[in-house]
Amino acid sequence: MKRYIFNINILMFGALAFTISSCKKDGNPNNLPPVNPADYAGTIDGFKSSEEVYPKNLVAYWSFDTDAKEQKTGTAPTTNSNTTIVDGGIRGKAVKLNAGFLYYAKQFGAFKTDSLKSFTISTWVQILNNGTANTMLLQIARPGMFNGNLDFTLETKTQPASNLDYIQIHPNFAAAGGGRQDNINNYGNVNLSPKIGASKWTNLVLTYDSSTGVFNIWADGVKVGNYPNRGTGDNLFKSFEPNEFIIGANYNLIPGKVVNADTNFAAMTGSVDEIRVYNRVIPDAIIKTLYNLGLAGK
Repeated sequence: MKRYIFNINILMFGALAFTISSCKKDGNPNNLPPVNPADYAGTIDGFKSSEEVYPKNLVAYWSFDTDAKEQKTGTAPTTNSNTTIVDGGIRGKAVKLNAGFLYYAKQFGAFKTDSLKSFTISTWVQILNNGTANTMLLQIARPGMFNGNLDFTLETKTQPASNLDYIQIHPNFAAAGGGRQDNINNYGNVNLSPKIGASKWTNLVLTYDSSTGVFNIWADGVKVGNYPNRGTGDNLFKSFEPNEFIIGANYNLIPGKVVNADTNFAAMTGSVDEIRVYNRVIPDAIIKTLYNLGLAGK
């Protein structure tokens, strides 16, 4: 009888040992390749540089590292006034404007009606308020018309040059039904603004989602627009053709291109760097990453 009991105990112990060993977890159940921490050294949110952010969706790019050409097409400005490529950009060099502009009399393929629906536009600026005139940071312009398909307007006339704590950002766009839609960092319960300055680089970003009509303004990695929901249907953004591209001005500030008597704008005084146009909405977290990459010179 004792021998029988002993054998039962051995069987029970063996079963328990098998159960314990069979329940041990595999640390890599999906057989994933090993990760080398050195591969992520010096990265920001896993990105080594801004070039790694949605490269397939980057459809237009101005780096200003050697000249004012749009890098994807190699297009040089048709006309420019009072602009200089200078050191001290957010990455490499930048373009400095002294009541200046860059005008590209070209229909970029990336800005055609069927090509540009949703978008993200990111750029870095050094600028001051001036108390006298607004600044057209950039415009997807419509020949012969004052308002463009997209007007990235900085209302620098609303504040004196001494105000470095607030700049009024008021982009607006052409709607499919013929009207216009806009967003602004004013007239809300809370009005947010980035710090600005003649020597302070500020990141300004616009995003537009053609499926929802949401039009956001970002400044230094923070959403600052108070009226993002612009509607769908006839209110959707449309990039009418033909169109051209201007940095720092509108047609009224370009000799031979004046379209009306409006004098609310002056050619830009300040610096611009790293204009990036994507044909998609970049997720919120990645916009913040793009900002941090820029701060790091990446």
